[in-house]
Amino acid sequence: MNTEVQLKINEKNGFFYIDINGTHEALMSFVFAGSDKIIIDHTEVKPGNEGKGFGKKMVTKAVEYAREHNVKIIPLCPFAKSVFDKTLDFKDVL
Repeated sequence: MNTEVQLKINEKNGFFYIDINGTHEALMSFVFAGSDKIIIDHTEVKPGNEGKGFGKKMVTKAVEYAREHNVKIIPLCPFAKSVFDKTLDFKDVL
């Protein structure tokens, strides 16, 4: 089972997602706040996928994206915020 996080993006917003057999099993959406910030506003994991680490994988991919593109993350989504609160290595992108 391939659980690689993918990214779909346009000029206003985007989302990180995990597809399994062509179906979105997990999704984390964000919007751009200017040219140097993204706001993570929602994380969703389909029933049956809880506990598989999909949410944290998507947050990790967002952190990698932020570092590559020199942007900061504002985690409004409660799940994403909890991951940032628990992961000291991610503080550089806040």
